[in-house]
Amino acid sequence: MRPLIIVGTRPEAIKLAPLILACRNHPSIQPIVCSTGQHRQMLDQVFSYFNIQPDIDLELMKANQTLANLTADCLTAIDRVITQHPIDRVVAQGDTTTVLAASMAAFYRQVPIVHVEAGLRTGDLRAPWPEEFNRRVTGLVASFHCAPTETAATALRGEGIAEASIRVTGNTVIDSLLITAKDQRQHQGKWLAKYPMIQDRPLVLITGHRRENYGDAIASICGAIGELAAAHPKVAFIYPVHLNPNIRGPVSELLCNVSNVHLVPPADYPEFVWLMDRAHVILTDSGGVQEEAPSLGVPVLVTREKTERPEAVESGLAELVGTDRKRIIDRVTSLLKKAKQSVASESPCPNPYGDGKASERIVQWMFEMDCKR
Repeated sequence: MRPLIIVGTRPEAIKLAPLILACRNHPSIQPIVCSTGQHRQMLDQVFSYFNIQPDIDLELMKANQTLANLTADCLTAIDRVITQHPIDRVVAQGDTTTVLAASMAAFYRQVPIVHVEAGLRTGDLRAPWPEEFNRRVTGLVASFHCAPTETAATALRGEGIAEASIRVTGNTVIDSLLITAKDQRQHQGKWLAKYPMIQDRPLVLITGHRRENYGDAIASICGAIGELAAAHPKVAFIYPVHLNPNIRGPVSELLCNVSNVHLVPPADYPEFVWLMDRAHVILTDSGGVQEEAPSLGVPVLVTREKTERPEAVESGLAELVGTDRKRIIDRVTSLLKKAKQSVASESPCPNPYGDGKASERIVQWMFEMDCKR
């Protein structure tokens, strides 16, 4: 079996790394790893940590690139890769532009598509935008739908996807999280030296990158953070700021002079896992963080109005707060009043997104289906 595994962004790399390693460890699988470079610097950090060297690097990202330009470039480049290499399936993860282009290129060449993290839906094409569109299109053409949860599998069935092409595998991000968590102790001294402001102080960890939160929404979120920081001077607010100028610009402008808000570069994945583990509250629009934090017992406030990951919300492990300034302030304040241990103890249920064995299940399923061909 020779799968072409396409990776474009940091979240994709985090979620596909354990699958790539599992494929490489299988005697009958020879994966080809192709990077589109959609998140150049942040992607390389993840590859380096997991000791993965892409076989093909398309280096497609350019400054001020539109979605249309990126999609066209990805589609053309991936089509070329498919025609030039002896592959028998394309593996793509999630809902990015890279995934959309990979699924289209594979479909046009009549190559089977394995969609990892299939079936996530909000039901609204504009939330998240353009990710909901990307994953719906991928769902139309995929041959193997690796659903992370039963909810995702149910959504696929509702769209008429054949039961035989759906498998509930869990989410591979939990595989990566558990691998990384084992490494934490040996690096703790280095990270404490890098973040002295969080020693013996509560930590609010913040991330944000969604396109639908550009403009007024990110300004509202930053306004809430600034007000919270002023009201809680003994709390450290750490914000690893995304490299996208649509996020970096307003965040830097609105928060750079707040003494206990620390704007830092995007953290390496193991470092970020360590920060999550130490946090009292996480404020984020990230899907991956919504999935990871329940394993660490950390409450998550999601700065979105809708989520394609309802399991954590339904389990009380996460809460949708949107971008309303007052709502964010009220919920962060409420959680800061509780000791971290008591917050975690109120959420004793297991992580609904996986048990760390999703990659094994996906590899086994691909191998089973290959044997039946």
